[in-house]
Amino acid sequence: MIPVQRPELGEDELKAVGAVFNSRWLGLGATTKEFEVRLKDILGVKHVLAVNTGTSALHLAIEALQLKLGDEVIVPSLTFVASVQAILMAGLKPVFCEVLPETLNLDLESVKRVITPRARVIMPVHYSGLACEMDEILAYAKSRQLRVVEDAAHAFGSAYKGRKVGTLGDLTCFSFDPIKNITCGEGGAVTTDNDELAGIMIPKRILGIENDTWSRYRNERNWSYEVVTPGYRYHLPNINAAIGLVQLDKMGRFRERKSAIVRRYDEALAGLDGLSLIRRNLDDTFPFCYIVRILRGRRNALAAHLKALGVITGVHYIPNHLQPLFQAQRQPLPVTEQLFEEIITLPLFYEMTDGEVEQVVNGVRTFFTQAK
Repeated sequence: MIPVQRPELGEDELKAVGAVFNSRWLGLGATTKEFEVRLKDILGVKHVLAVNTGTSALHLAIEALQLKLGDEVIVPSLTFVASVQAILMAGLKPVFCEVLPETLNLDLESVKRVITPRARVIMPVHYSGLACEMDEILAYAKSRQLRVVEDAAHAFGSAYKGRKVGTLGDLTCFSFDPIKNITCGEGGAVTTDNDELAGIMIPKRILGIENDTWSRYRNERNWSYEVVTPGYRYHLPNINAAIGLVQLDKMGRFRERKSAIVRRYDEALAGLDGLSLIRRNLDDTFPFCYIVRILRGRRNALAAHLKALGVITGVHYIPNHLQPLFQAQRQPLPVTEQLFEEIITLPLFYEMTDGEVEQVVNGVRTFFTQAK
């Protein structure tokens, strides 16, 4: 079976992990610091905090804004639940908005319809790696005195009009989980150019301890420490950072191969009656996943057809406003609800062979040919 996604890992990652094993310093340390420095150099951003998950990154970023309980964060409903759980963890209220059918990214006009006086944050989600229209979002946020926390879990390595994702909003959050553009096994990062926000997050990342990070970066144990704020065990361990450092060296060829597969899919599937492509900009986008819309209620039939041919598909994602947790505050989002019935995720990963790509293409094309 061809999976939807799969990480590429090899002897280089094992060797890097082995070096950390041999050092006997598995937690936050010099390797984590090296990973953060590499990320700063790649992104051109002032501050990078490496953390254990993308969800931790979002929670840490939102808490750094020091908002009041019940303040509102506007977020697309069509995102993984991690985006929303981070909002809840900070004691804030998610307010769901629509996405644009052609990109699956945040619809700013919908934001304007759902905003209330309690809104404090907009959380754009760079869906499948394509950056949202950040100039418009940032201008609107400034006009309403809102902060912008970007969920860039899908978008490490992407850019917006030539500016790298990670340098645009007040705070940007990345994920390096097993299937992201690069992986640390598990991991994430928060980026910002704001010294004050970085200063708030640094101790919060490691249990509120203010003066222990630098000793840990030197692989030293310091018995003296000061706890200055509520905090969390969110730091990225050396063992995960070692994997990430190797993956950063591979990032260029990961992007080249995945972009080539996306181009082949777009070429082969364009013009099929009943299938609608999502708009992409491969010049600026490091594609995370490949999603199309299947019209006329036939998405599930296509998924079954492909499974019978050895091709696994997915649906990313179940809209959050339809989840039981939000039943009491559910508001209709007709565009998102229609898209949920149409979207399907086809396999896309670095190690896909040309033969596997053609197996997917032929499976989709035969489905629509047989339908005629």
